[in-house]
Amino acid sequence: MSRGFVKEEDQEEVPMVPPRADLPEGAINYMTQAGMDELLEEKERLNAERDALDMTDEKEKRIATNYINAKLQLLNNRIITAKIVDLSTQPQDEVRFGAIITLKIGNDKKLQKYQIVGVDEADISKGKISFLSPIAKLLTDKNVGDIAVLKLAKEDRTFEIMNIEYP
Repeated sequence: MSRGFVKEEDQEEVPMVPPRADLPEGAINYMTQAGMDELLEEKERLNAERDALDMTDEKEKRIATNYINAKLQLLNNRIITAKIVDLSTQPQDEVRFGAIITLKIGNDKKLQKYQIVGVDEADISKGKISFLSPIAKLLTDKNVGDIAVLKLAKEDRTFEIMNIEYP
């Protein structure tokens, strides 16, 4: 039936689902095992949330269910396409995916620690940066003692690698 013959109050809004972290077309969805575990936990939470929906208004329940199903579809796509990297096989003296790197940034006396992880795992507040980020790309294949220079518009920022470890 044409939407022209549907009462306006019967038309449902299509729920807007925020996209997941950007993974460029053709990029491999690398992930740590910890990252995969987090995605699987998220899937369980969403399924439980959907199953626990208790609304008297059928329209609201349908919209809420559609929203959760849309989030699950995006999440399932990430789970299916994930390529888990075995961190024990990474060269332990070199910055690669999964490495926890201790850095001296510029003249700052305080050292910073970051782990290179997958796009869905990245969270700067937890010290986790995406393997696709400019800093991760700059540091990849470097060793302890190496200095990497990031060219910025107004200055260059130096990153000296003080330590490399794998969880």
